[in-house]
Amino acid sequence: MLLGHLIPAGTGSPHYQDTQALAAEDASQDFSEELEIGESLTTHRRTVTEADIVNFGCLSGDHFYAHFDEIAAKDSFFEKRVAHGYFVISAAAGMFVDPGQGPVIANYGIDNLRFVEPVGIGDTIQVKISVKRKIKKSKKPDDKYHTGVVVWDVEVINQHQEAVAIYDILTLVERQNEE
Repeated sequence: MLLGHLIPAGTGSPHYQDTQALAAEDASQDFSEELEIGESLTTHRRTVTEADIVNFGCLSGDHFYAHFDEIAAKDSFFEKRVAHGYFVISAAAGMFVDPGQGPVIANYGIDNLRFVEPVGIGDTIQVKISVKRKIKKSKKPDDKYHTGVVVWDVEVINQHQEAVAIYDILTLVERQNEE
């Protein structure tokens, strides 16, 4: 589920940064009609390790020099080894996705993805996510659920509050009502 169980700030779990209608509720358990445009949350922080980069590289098969070759990376544009951009957005998803079953059915896509700053070993990332748009989908005869697409504005920031990745993530979410 998107937007995990909300526990007060400082507990290591996601919490609402900018509250509107659902400050005390778990947004991952909200049907698309219950989510409000502008509703947002800021997740806990996560520090990127060398093991993260090595494990992601081995899993993905991406052994690009900027991730693995200390000497070449120092002479590169980045001047250090950096995390894979796709690791950054994967780790971000892990910070705002609740594994429990609920109205969020699936990821529906990613739009406008940009990796705007490198993330190095020892950098700490955090995610700011907010409801940007809601789109009703027509129910086809074979569809089990009435659904909609929720478009979320996602900003992954580092320990200096600088954006490192920005994108829109789309989720397919169950709707309670036909209209």
